[in-house]
Amino acid sequence: MSSPTLALRDSATMLRRNLLHARRYPSLTLNLLLTPVMLLLLFVYIFGDTMSAGIGDGGADRSEYIAYLVPGILLMTIGSTTIGTAVSVTTDMTEGIIARFRTLAIHRGSVLVGHVVGSVLKCLMSVLLVAAVGFAIGFRSTNATALEWIAALGLLVLFSLALTWVAVGMGLSSPNAEAASNNAMPLIFLPLISSTFVPVDAMPGWFRPIAEYQPFTPAIETLRGLLLGTEIGHNGWLAVAWCLGLAVLGYFWSKSLFDRDPA
Repeated sequence: MSSPTLALRDSATMLRRNLLHARRYPSLTLNLLLTPVMLLLLFVYIFGDTMSAGIGDGGADRSEYIAYLVPGILLMTIGSTTIGTAVSVTTDMTEGIIARFRTLAIHRGSVLVGHVVGSVLKCLMSVLLVAAVGFAIGFRSTNATALEWIAALGLLVLFSLALTWVAVGMGLSSPNAEAASNNAMPLIFLPLISSTFVPVDAMPGWFRPIAEYQPFTPAIETLRGLLLGTEIGHNGWLAVAWCLGLAVLGYFWSKSLFDRDPA
């Protein structure tokens, strides 16, 4: 059997292991998934009337705010889901399962590939669930074409891949699961200071550059443009650049940490 075939087979085995592990221990995934769902419902039904005053000319109603909010919550869901990946990687390292895998005749990189592919699939499933909640409370994307829906899905996959590689690096660099969870908290914190809830223009002038040029805001504005027909401008290129940059950085960081630790 050729080396690429062995690598693919071993990676598929590790992917199946990680998906089974998530099914057997659903509490972590459920807790991380509830955060964006609760924020979506909280900001729509509790703060919606107040927050919508910052949308457009200040006359947006609840349905318009739902349309504005959902794309940001979808990307926030990806950030929260990948925290579970960081915890899962750290758990494998500290419990010795990685050391046992190293003694087997398997492709070395398949361990990380299994985590990454499994994380991206879990991110997409989480996004679908949150999107279903969004549609249930009134989100609609009537103007998006089939090509724009495909582009939106591609952006979600690319963003999931980028944050997953960063989360894997965080997991490999953490001494225990609690530290991994804490180290990955920026993946939830950054959406809170992005354009998820209010436009960047409504923020104080000194704070706008922080919100505008972090990874989440360009991706959120690009997703809004694809689904709602708003102006994307330079955000599309920024979103792709952030995704590719974080994916490459996370990959080499993770690979370096994984190859350095022989235990």
